[in-house]
Amino acid sequence: MFLAVYSEGLLLIFTRKIMTRNHSIRFFSVEKLTFIYIIITSLVILILRPDFEKSKELLNARLMMVLVIFGLAYLNSIKNWWVIRFSRFAFVGALLVYWYPETFDINRMIPNYDHVLAELEQSLFGFQPALVFNKIYPQRWFSELLNMGYFAYYPLIIGTSMFFYLKNRKYFEYFFFTLLFSFFCYYTIYILFPTAGPQYYYQAIGLDQVNAGIFPHVGYYFDKHQELLLKCSNTGFFSQMVQNTQQVGERPTAAFPSSHVGISSLIMIMVIKNRRYILCAILTPIYLSLVAATVYIQAHYVIDVIAGLVTAVAFYFLGSLVYKLFTRKFLGTSELSAVFLKRTVKV
Repeated sequence: MFLAVYSEGLLLIFTRKIMTRNHSIRFFSVEKLTFIYIIITSLVILILRPDFEKSKELLNARLMMVLVIFGLAYLNSIKNWWVIRFSRFAFVGALLVYWYPETFDINRMIPNYDHVLAELEQSLFGFQPALVFNKIYPQRWFSELLNMGYFAYYPLIIGTSMFFYLKNRKYFEYFFFTLLFSFFCYYTIYILFPTAGPQYYYQAIGLDQVNAGIFPHVGYYFDKHQELLLKCSNTGFFSQMVQNTQQVGERPTAAFPSSHVGISSLIMIMVIKNRRYILCAILTPIYLSLVAATVYIQAHYVIDVIAGLVTAVAFYFLGSLVYKLFTRKFLGTSELSAVFLKRTVKV
């Protein structure tokens, strides 16, 4: 078990020992960032889930991730092929699909805090916007518009990443690092402050109590129950796609702050920063519908949306600062180039 926890550190030491004159392994900044997240969450797992059988699977998964990252980096030190370099970024990005539901596997040992958010929501608005929004606008065209925006979340991330990868490799590295840094910040918050969102919490306490403005503390309820609130039947294509996706991949976790709002806002900030105004104009309707959809489909409270907007700005500046600390050695040289320049010149 301890090998799984500390394997990333051991492998980093091991790489230095196996360097040869012809091949030296160097990890990209996003890979280093992933190692840091693995170390932090491994320690959290050991603290929150001391039962060896429950923690073993999570720790073993981390060991496999470290080995794959190490293997790709080593292979890249031998063969300078673009497909290998691209695969290194693609792999750490693809791990987000694993990291998100895993927050629930870890934080289910901590009591839920949805009652705090629901009470704050009630005190601010006098009602629950997540419960009222789709009742005010039940029209199919409106539902489809917002669900389309929500469904576009992952295509938005992948599409903008590929755009910058093809147009500006150096900016892509900065863009991708900041995105990954923000995701890890959000996931850390989700682990330490478990919230499920209206679609789970309303189902847990019952709509009668929600309508009455009563929001009890459910404690560890979601450790054994993961039932989604039954939504109004809608035969629209995107509405069904979102509901089907949630039934398969959603977990009672990650409500506060909204990473959908935070990450999409961060993307818009970085698109504007790079002066891609045409791209910004194309993405703006999608972005607005995505933000509204988070409350409309009852995935988030309005409080989550506000927190998502605030943290997007905070993580943008913090991520930019951390990126500079990670890459200052290369004096503006792209990591994709610097890793190979190191063979002939010192950077």
